[in-house]
Amino acid sequence: MRPETIAIHGGYEPEPTTHSVAVPIYQTVAYAFDSADHAAALFNLEIEGFRYTRIGNPTTDVLERRVAALEGGLGALCVASGQAAVNYAVLNLAGPGTNIVSVPQLYGTTHTLFTHVLPTQGVMVRIARSDQAEAVEQSIDANTRGIFCEAIGNPAGNICDLEALSRVAQKHCIPLIVDNTVATPILLRPMEFGADIVVHSLTKFLGGHGTTIGGAIVDAGRFPWKRHAARFPMFSEPDPSYHNLVYTERFGDGAFLGRCRSVYQRVCGAVLSPFNAFLLLQGIETAAVRIERHVQNGRRVAEFLRAHPNVEWVNYGGFADSPYHSLVHKYLRGNACSLLTFELHGGYDAAKRFYDALKLVKRLVNIGDAKSLICHPASSTHRQMTSAEQAKAGVTAGMLRLSVGIEHFEDILADLDQALKTT
Repeated sequence: MRPETIAIHGGYEPEPTTHSVAVPIYQTVAYAFDSADHAAALFNLEIEGFRYTRIGNPTTDVLERRVAALEGGLGALCVASGQAAVNYAVLNLAGPGTNIVSVPQLYGTTHTLFTHVLPTQGVMVRIARSDQAEAVEQSIDANTRGIFCEAIGNPAGNICDLEALSRVAQKHCIPLIVDNTVATPILLRPMEFGADIVVHSLTKFLGGHGTTIGGAIVDAGRFPWKRHAARFPMFSEPDPSYHNLVYTERFGDGAFLGRCRSVYQRVCGAVLSPFNAFLLLQGIETAAVRIERHVQNGRRVAEFLRAHPNVEWVNYGGFADSPYHSLVHKYLRGNACSLLTFELHGGYDAAKRFYDALKLVKRLVNIGDAKSLICHPASSTHRQMTSAEQAKAGVTAGMLRLSVGIEHFEDILADLDQALKTT
């Protein structure tokens, strides 16, 4: 099935008891066992089934299957937030004394996780000088356990050359982790270009309505963990925390997700509620239609802003002179995303007047909503970063990030125009 169809039907057949066409909400903590032997078999992972909603839930299971199918992955683990997904994906690969190499264009909280939180657990994250494959490779050493990038940087709007990064990852026998939140599998499927693991904040474009926080980790199921057991022993050696289970023996190609669920989800507990899984499924059903409108409106807004005399610059990959324009065609089939940044003549003071004058566009820090949203990254999402770190991530003091919604484009332009008159 194509993505538009997977988004509606993927991962679910009407369940046998009621034949419900809508995915039921299994709002339960636990599941009854038939017998002591049945319980033991479930906890030994000898048979499929549900034990406790912190580990798995039937509603969430449908969401996991649907997201995995959309990305073309072997399977998925859905968690409480996109940040939990990034955290679990990295910790599942790296331990004390090892490192991950990341591109510099990152969401602000991901940057904080990488530079301040993970190091306290002994995991270092090396921020490359740019998103170019050569720069990333220069930061790799014998202790590197993965490469991380955002397919489309938030808020930088850069587009990573995934094939080039994948070649570097394969050369050094480490997985490539791609945050595909901004592009979504509707525009881009990173696994088709060599990504091994994909993470999502489902909160954004896939959920699409600003109501529900959630995250996902998707595994392509093709990284050879056993072949690289010296570098990744946690997958091929007995795990004493889980009755000496060997993940590659029990889960085969799904060893990465098997360990992520059994260790991090089960023990650390960043669990997605069944009701949130249900809401995210509703959002995903219309994702393809919404994103088509997002893309159309994004181009109209970008062109309007660029032509306006009060605007100094607009960063939008759909422009022919964008340094990422060729990658928009290579990876996004020419569909530049609806997340863009711009700066006004007059810098921060002009940005503040414009920001405060908006009436339709909502002032907040989310993206990917059906509604048009705006934020000032330097004072919000990236406030905790130094000026040098902000600059490396593509954030300037007067820059505004606009997530263009699916309202009628003339109404969006009218609101931007009236606000620009105040600058």
